[in-house]
Amino acid sequence: MTRAGREGSTGLRYGWTTGACATAATTAAYTALLTGEFPDPVSIELPNEKRPSFALATELLADGTATVGVVKDAGDDPDVTHGALVSARVTPGEPGTGVTFRAGEGVGTVTKPGLPLAVGEPAINPMPRQFIREHVAAVAARHGGTGDVVVEISVEHGEELARRTWNPRLGILGGLSILGTTGVVVPYSCSSWIDSIRRGIDVARAAGHRHVAGCTGSTSERVVSELHGLPEDALLDMGDFAGAVLKYLRRHPVPRLTVAGGIGKLAKLADGHLDLHSGRSQVSTESLAAMVRSAGGAPDLVDGVRAANTALDALQQCQAAGLPLGDLVAAGARDTALGVLRGAPVEVDVVVIDRGGTVVGQA
Repeated sequence: MTRAGREGSTGLRYGWTTGACATAATTAAYTALLTGEFPDPVSIELPNEKRPSFALATELLADGTATVGVVKDAGDDPDVTHGALVSARVTPGEPGTGVTFRAGEGVGTVTKPGLPLAVGEPAINPMPRQFIREHVAAVAARHGGTGDVVVEISVEHGEELARRTWNPRLGILGGLSILGTTGVVVPYSCSSWIDSIRRGIDVARAAGHRHVAGCTGSTSERVVSELHGLPEDALLDMGDFAGAVLKYLRRHPVPRLTVAGGIGKLAKLADGHLDLHSGRSQVSTESLAAMVRSAGGAPDLVDGVRAANTALDALQQCQAAGLPLGDLVAAGARDTALGVLRGAPVEVDVVVIDRGGTVVGQA
């Protein structure tokens, strides 16, 4: 795959989505099916006047079938599918059927409602399907084809890679999803994680769950499961993106939300931060000290919390003094959450844990 340099003010190199790779592979395969020749590299048209070219990693033309594989380049984004071989196998379809999609090896199948695809469909998202249909039509027009084809998309080792994604929890089984709305992977945009949060809420709502939990990690998930007995598809792997959970629930409410996480991340939420990543927000010991002061903490405890190295250090000082800093942080985080929800019909409770998974605060 070729692409000029680095893009954007960050200097980081952009990449291409699995949907763009699948479109490129399909375009090359269908061209070979009609002409006997594989275009290499193959170019595709994407929104915003982008026209990337992809080198063909594999190609096979035999028995009325053409198969092409391209290697996904995610640029400088830490994408789980970077370097994966995305393949398209194209065969003639029945007259008048247009493009029929199938899930090959490593591509999942939808098994739960709530996603933008029907149960039983290959996990090839709507926008990649649109890209593929448009490119099939263009190849057909250029080379005298009908555009009636069966397109089977595969991802090498996709089932194994999918275990590192939300797919199993969303009910996408057997492999990865073919994703992308623009075809472009923006480095460190975290758009795929946020999209997974939204799809997780959609699936929970479709399943009829009236209580979901946004958790910052696996330990908080375990604690919430033990506290409330929530099923796996009601647990949202929120990570650092508290704002994504709250803003989507504001538009698509569920009656009850539990927010659960460590004292450090939830101290940031209590301080009004919606992105809890250590590189984008910091724990304010000044804010923690103000909480302690408002709760009647002694001046030396206030000073100690202000000088604390971490939120956990502040918590331990307060525990020794008998002051419930965890409850104060939980209350502050709940206030922030309710502010973002703006009156949406969502009851909120907050669970704060320490590193060992012990509950140290609730609101």
